[in-house]
Amino acid sequence: MGIFSKAKNLAKDNAGKARDLARKNSDTIDKAVDKAGDLVDRKTQGEYADKVDKVQKAAKDQTKKL
Repeated sequence: MGIFSKAKNLAKDNAGKARDLARKNSDTIDKAVDKAGDLVDRKTQGEYADKVDKVQKAAKDQTKKL
């Protein structure tokens, strides 16, 4: 097995572990996404609130797809 094959297998294993962690902690991830969006809204005085909301929704949707 070459070095690239080993790296590819390692990446697959780590992706699976990350997916499992995201599944188990989806509520925590959603809360973090909300907090981050709220911080951006405060710092930009709500100027980009509509865009922040779209990003928050997309991030939460991705978590649910796992």
